[in-house]
Amino acid sequence: MRSGVQPGSFDPPTLAHLAMAFAAVRHHDLDRVVWTVSRQPLGKDAGRTTVDERLDVLRTVAADHRWLEVAVSDARLVADLADGHDVVVMGADKWHQLHDPAFYADEAAMADALARLPTCAVAPRLGLGVPDEVRLDVPGWVARQSSTDAVEGASWTALSAARTSGLWPALG
Repeated sequence: MRSGVQPGSFDPPTLAHLAMAFAAVRHHDLDRVVWTVSRQPLGKDAGRTTVDERLDVLRTVAADHRWLEVAVSDARLVADLADGHDVVVMGADKWHQLHDPAFYADEAAMADALARLPTCAVAPRLGLGVPDEVRLDVPGWVARQSSTDAVEGASWTALSAARTSGLWPALG
């Protein structure tokens, strides 16, 4: 069984998250994608919601997609979250974070983490370049969506399970 992992905070989950996961299934012949939430993600402040609240919403979304699963992890590095998977799915912002030495103890630790990554499937994001060899072919609108935008006025971009959960008042 071929699997992909899509690490993220999903605060809230958006149409772009789902489109990226489905594109990875199609383009990398995956049987499943696991949306994985880190309890303490690197480079993120405390979320707008708790991890457990988000997991409930993500499980509601996954119930409608036989190829989608949800997991939680104490791991923080994408390389650790991706261990055991064939593909790691991410946006260009995460791709650039992976290559930023500030997120590692030293350059050797960064090199080790990058070497441990499985195949990468990286969705473009406005203003951020993505190497052709890792580019995930997604609709152009995916590059213009973010969870932050969803709660700051573009509520239509949030998945319906997020909008109806009541966890993100701006989405209602």
